[in-house]
Amino acid sequence: MKPSWIGFLAFALSLVPAAPRAEPVTVPVDIGVGPAAYVITGPVFDDQPAHAGLKISIQAIIDQATIRAHQNRIPARYRQQAMRMREVRYSPSIFIPDALIISPKIHNTGIYGVTWRPISIGLPLIDAAPVRLGLSAGLLVTYAFLYSDVAELPTTHFIRPGLDIGAELEVALTQSLLISLGWASGLYVPQGLGTFGMGPLGDEPSWDALRQTLWHFGQGFLKLHFRFPYTVNL
Repeated sequence: MKPSWIGFLAFALSLVPAAPRAEPVTVPVDIGVGPAAYVITGPVFDDQPAHAGLKISIQAIIDQATIRAHQNRIPARYRQQAMRMREVRYSPSIFIPDALIISPKIHNTGIYGVTWRPISIGLPLIDAAPVRLGLSAGLLVTYAFLYSDVAELPTTHFIRPGLDIGAELEVALTQSLLISLGWASGLYVPQGLGTFGMGPLGDEPSWDALRQTLWHFGQGFLKLHFRFPYTVNL
């Protein structure tokens, strides 16, 4: 939920019908998609510095105009807080992937995977149309299949939870078309190459041992955003 889950919860609670008939509410839905480059710390980086992927986002945007238009449905105890918010961004399902890794073997190593980001929070640093710069943090779950001709990179099924922090600069080209550029660093519970355990890190913890595991996936991305109105009865 982005950027204020407390605010969204307050607004969502307010939409429980207080009157006999539901009201139509129209909100912009933002679909963002674009290329991503993964930088995976350790032996994977030593063999190939970057791997290709796809960044995805689907969010409902509840803006100030929508909040004001339906302020009569916001409980009095939440109304003042909601009216101070510029916008709330909400992802409709935790099952929508946040990113895909699609990096077939070009030289020695190939990686395919998927990442979910079930929980996240965001903080806008700059929010003055048409530019928005925000920081975010979230919980990650990633599965990736790695295969290689390099002896130091045995076939690995990477599956780990993690946390990520990132920044994204968003520029509105029109009301319905935006572009964004960002970076995120995913920090995972370390997993040894060729095993589900922690590999050498479990035997002798050190920086060198950590480098021999999969623990950090850096991600640079560029997204195009398409926005369209969506109306529901609430």
